[in-house]
Amino acid sequence: MSDVGGVVLAIDGPSASGKSSTARAVAEALGYFHLDSGALYRGVTLAALRELARRGEKGGDPLSLDPEVMLRSAEDLGLALHPDGVGFAAYLGGEPADIEIRGEQVTSYVSPVSALPVVREWVNARLREMVRAGMNVVVDGRDIGTVVFPDAELKIFLTATPEARARRRLAQRGDDVDEAAVAHEAAVLADRDIRDSSRPVAPLCQATDAKLLDTTGMGFADQVRWIVEQARSIRPKP
Repeated sequence: MSDVGGVVLAIDGPSASGKSSTARAVAEALGYFHLDSGALYRGVTLAALRELARRGEKGGDPLSLDPEVMLRSAEDLGLALHPDGVGFAAYLGGEPADIEIRGEQVTSYVSPVSALPVVREWVNARLREMVRAGMNVVVDGRDIGTVVFPDAELKIFLTATPEARARRRLAQRGDDVDEAAVAHEAAVLADRDIRDSSRPVAPLCQATDAKLLDTTGMGFADQVRWIVEQARSIRPKP
């Protein structure tokens, strides 16, 4: 059992590898909670955007704010994740914020905001707090098994070729999945992989004790089944 209380299954991987959808399905199959680390980073980004709007700088760059101001804004607005079925819903200002944190504006800024060391420390502390009391979770992100929960009972590094991930992302967005579109999206994802893997703070990398799962030729149900089978041996006794 991890040193923070509950059983932790960590699923890391590059952008568009299907971490969140896979983690949620695995959590549902095991009777765990799905904890999406990205929701908190997106919540901090949204809080920063609201702080800029409050200052009359609507549409401004959140990085113009001191990181401590970002976090103070998030705390003042009561940023939190509340249980919602198998997962958690983000709340800001006492209202559900899941739709807004997935919007285009937040998405365009969340990557640089999440790379700020003080923001990562803040988010990591809250993720650990959520399982300290014994909650069993499946957590997905880019540094869950290496930084956030290095003692997780099971670590999975979920990946696929850029082309396979590009096809899935285009299909998910409802875009045309022609060869030109796939090539363009694959190039975007490959560039993101390089940036995520080379950033100085919490770079994307496979933990030495993580199990590699390349889903390039796998269906969604098969990859979920594979992870669930790996997890069965570490499930807690009732």
